[in-house]
Amino acid sequence: MNDPGASRKSTNSRLPPEVNRILYVRNLPFRISAEELYDIFGKYGAVYQIRLGEKSRDTRGTAFVVYEDIYDAKRAVDHLSGFNVGGRYLVVMYYQPAKFERRADAEEKKKELEELRRQVKLKKAQIAENQT
Repeated sequence: MNDPGASRKSTNSRLPPEVNRILYVRNLPFRISAEELYDIFGKYGAVYQIRLGEKSRDTRGTAFVVYEDIYDAKRAVDHLSGFNVGGRYLVVMYYQPAKFERRADAEEKKKELEELRRQVKLKKAQIAENQT
């Protein structure tokens, strides 16, 4: 009956709706390792998983940190947002899938628009060539 997490949960019973166990971390040093992230984020609770962005893509300098407990994730956001690591200030926020889907959709639409513009440019060049 003496659960140490129970008192913590009762004092913070109303969390904002965006709070969840998955954190999205930006502005990481590009050479940081998963072990270093476990050391930093593990101070606030049990970390279930860390996924670093790929080194060669536009996801470098980012990571997802998944905590086992939502209250540990909240403490990490509260304490690590703006934390200096390797001369860079971390941006730590809750993962919101809807925002990531919108961003992916926007990028896809941008690529489609670029392709359509390229096709129109080719068509105009063909028309101009045929008229001469």
